[in-house]
Amino acid sequence: MTSKTQGYIFALLALTIFSLQDAISKHLATAYPPIFVTMIRYWAFALFTIIIASKMRGGIKTTARTKRPFLQVTRGVLLAVQVVLAITCFAVIGLARSQAIFSATPILIALLAMPILGERVGWRRWAAIGAGLFGVLLILKPEGEFFDVKLLLAVISCFNFAFYVIATRLVSRDDSSMTSFFYTGVVGGVTMTLVGPFYWSWMAPGDWGWMALVCMTSISSHYFLIRAYDVLDAAAVQPLTYLSLVYASIIGMVIYGETLSFNMIVGSAIVVAAGIFTVWREHVVGRRAAAAN
Repeated sequence: MTSKTQGYIFALLALTIFSLQDAISKHLATAYPPIFVTMIRYWAFALFTIIIASKMRGGIKTTARTKRPFLQVTRGVLLAVQVVLAITCFAVIGLARSQAIFSATPILIALLAMPILGERVGWRRWAAIGAGLFGVLLILKPEGEFFDVKLLLAVISCFNFAFYVIATRLVSRDDSSMTSFFYTGVVGGVTMTLVGPFYWSWMAPGDWGWMALVCMTSISSHYFLIRAYDVLDAAAVQPLTYLSLVYASIIGMVIYGETLSFNMIVGSAIVVAAGIFTVWREHVVGRRAAAAN
């Protein structure tokens, strides 16, 4: 088995487990505050990152060394907020519709990369961005008389994650991926520990089993994702992430009784196509720039 084949298997495992994690998080978030659920989940994730960092060459001290401490902390806080927002969206909007809107993230990243990272975007990516935003509008289109304001929460979540990815790109210019991963877990864990106790809830004995499963899926999904990125670049992994939308739609309909409207299906197809093209185009432009240098 080639290393690339292994990379794709690891990526598929990570995405499948992430989807199971989202489904269980939705179940828990209907009974407990999303901030509380996120805090417990982050405790396991933070412990995992510390263990991984301790096994790296130079240990935690070397792994934690960063040239961009403020930006690393900002990243960690942004991702912690993102997890809370996402879990809230799953509970109040639904898995399928939330993931449909989240699929627009690569398009927003391309849009924000221009003013923040100074990246140039040609007409092809502009066309993809425009098409993707049109797809989002289709997904958001009210099916009844009034617009569902709750959908804006998913849009805010989408922007928040886009800023997190932009910040990650910025720190990657100076810090290793392991250093960024360490700060993602530890800063997020500290952030949620400062806020989460105010939302503490006593869980039913049976729900602690679900919470333990969320923690296990959080650790294993990130582990498989790390293994995938060891042999694959982001451009290869990104198209696979749209499987999350397929998984969310199936789980949402079969387990939670969610429905897929015509606008949502068409809008999602447009967003996914535009997102894949945007990521592919960024990859092509990046390779040309590297070859020119």
